[in-house]
Amino acid sequence: MAQKPSIPRGTRDFSPVEMVRRNYIFDTIRSVFQRYGYQPIETPAMENIETLMGKYGEEGDRLIFKITPRGDRLLDILDEISAIWDKKENLPDLINKKMMASGEALRYDLTVPFARYVVQHQSEITFPFKRYQIQPVWRADKPQKGRYREFYQCDADVIGSDSLLNEIELTQMIDEVFGKLGVSVTIKINNRKILSGIAEVIGEKDRIVDITVAIDKLDKIGEEKVMEELLAKGVSKPAVDKLKPLFRLQGTNQEKLNSIANLLSGSETGLKGINELEYVFSALSHISHFTSHISLDITLARGLNYYTGAIFEVKANDVQIGSICGGGRYDDLTGIFGLPNVSGVGISFGIDRIFDVMTELNLFDKIDYTSQTTKLLFAHFGEKERDFCIPLAAKARAAGINTEIYPDVVKKISKQFDYANKKQIPYVAVVGSDEMQSGVLGLKNMGTGEQKKMKIEEIIHLLK
Repeated sequence: MAQKPSIPRGTRDFSPVEMVRRNYIFDTIRSVFQRYGYQPIETPAMENIETLMGKYGEEGDRLIFKITPRGDRLLDILDEISAIWDKKENLPDLINKKMMASGEALRYDLTVPFARYVVQHQSEITFPFKRYQIQPVWRADKPQKGRYREFYQCDADVIGSDSLLNEIELTQMIDEVFGKLGVSVTIKINNRKILSGIAEVIGEKDRIVDITVAIDKLDKIGEEKVMEELLAKGVSKPAVDKLKPLFRLQGTNQEKLNSIANLLSGSETGLKGINELEYVFSALSHISHFTSHISLDITLARGLNYYTGAIFEVKANDVQIGSICGGGRYDDLTGIFGLPNVSGVGISFGIDRIFDVMTELNLFDKIDYTSQTTKLLFAHFGEKERDFCIPLAAKARAAGINTEIYPDVVKKISKQFDYANKKQIPYVAVVGSDEMQSGVLGLKNMGTGEQKKMKIEEIIHLLK
């Protein structure tokens, strides 16, 4: 019995129609990246496991897809284990430890590999270095709506500059991308320095990671569960009680900042975070065509250990789904690879969730895809007629028109029209013996049914 074909959970196949739509999103994002001076790079799907581990927090590290060593390397590891195992140590734990220390892993995101790339190629690049990267990443997560184990990220980062102009431009880029895609969004912004200041003034400075990981879940599990998690992590009850008012801030962004400033009056770090956000909010308020809603969200932490300044998260206003874009400032991510004190900031678009949002809102129905799909099909009545189409199709393609010739000889022209309809090809040029003699073809508009007699030069002029 033949095996039933399947794919791993949390992954997907994409049809031609879906790929045309995905490429439309990719091209839109890429065009905005390039407009702001970002250049493309690519890194391998696999990284050495030590490159990734310890960079995403405890929960993130658990979601890294680890690759078990194989072949000769596996035999070498087993030899090492047999040489050092004294039966006092648990054998499965020893095997796991050795395997993980020696293996590779699929990349969890594009930011850490980017930091590795910068350090490895620092003599070849110009700082500040503005790069974009559009590649898949993998996470050993539980699949659910809007959450996949294999998905694409579209990242833009600038490294080697601590100027807040970068945060302002990245926010503009987010606004432009979603404006072009037709998706109404709210851009949530916070600052890790504010979170550090809060941990400092409530007397839990050493538990900043526990605090940020917990409060980042506020939208998912609610205030009560966040409080329980903080207490379970060892944060004192008086400190937890001091956090509660921060979860209920009201008013404009400036009014929220003023309320937080009162709490953080004794924290130099916290006040610096407030000043940074005030500068960003002020600059964005002077951009007349900026259309996205900007919201200060003090609970936004994103749970990643490497953020040190601004933190971004983007939510679609009209669809219930997770974050569709996010990012932040990191001051020393390259330091772990031997290049300290190099500040960077970046954003990442979640292409798969954006695709789902646009599908749910029927936004793809309004887009002209003829630059990616076939615009003209040559239909014919026989082998001679088909071959007559070859140089005509070449002329159309040379003029930039996506063109096909129906490859098979069939008795019914209706089958070729059916092919055009199923592929949503808008124009069909029909070639028979009369058309071969006169050089005047029958051009049918498949949308309206209108037919005209035209020479190939006239068809090209019309379709260009």
